[in-house]
Amino acid sequence: MAELISFAAPKFVDNRGWFTEIYNAHREKQNGINDIFIQDNQSFSEKAGTIRGIHFQLPPLAQAKLVRCTRGAIIDYAIDLRRGSPTYSEYVSIDLSAENSRQLYIPVGFGHAFVTLEDATEISYKVSAPYSAEHDAGVRWNCQLIGIRWPVDNERAILSEKDTALPTLEDFESPFDYDGQPMKLVTAN
Repeated sequence: MAELISFAAPKFVDNRGWFTEIYNAHREKQNGINDIFIQDNQSFSEKAGTIRGIHFQLPPLAQAKLVRCTRGAIIDYAIDLRRGSPTYSEYVSIDLSAENSRQLYIPVGFGHAFVTLEDATEISYKVSAPYSAEHDAGVRWNCQLIGIRWPVDNERAILSEKDTALPTLEDFESPFDYDGQPMKLVTAN
């Protein structure tokens, strides 16, 4: 499947605040998400302008992800890394925030990155395979072939040493195969 699915979990608001089901396997299946998620991760970024990515795991422990922002706001990016895809090296982006409650499903074969728009931002995401240092991989955040237009200039971007040392897409041999489905962002209920 090459659909990246964006949706907001319903919020039930009353005089106390709100309640939401952040994950419901039955609902997500109706939205086209069939992965079984086996691990939850959480990330905190202290400052706006923090960039994390472009990250993914290599087969056989490649991961699909279901990403949401629990505090603050981010722009989330998914990059098509499937060999032979007509959308290879292209990306989609979506605003995720604690306020809008949107989530983004990213299937296997896509890189993932985000930039924080506010200080003290947290994201939470489910993955379909466990973390493996041996399979951990990535592509440089500012790869010209991908051409992400980050909302922060290069000198102000806050990055890890690891992310600045990742290879460019030209120096990366993708292990992901094109499944015949072009990349498409779908907005679901």
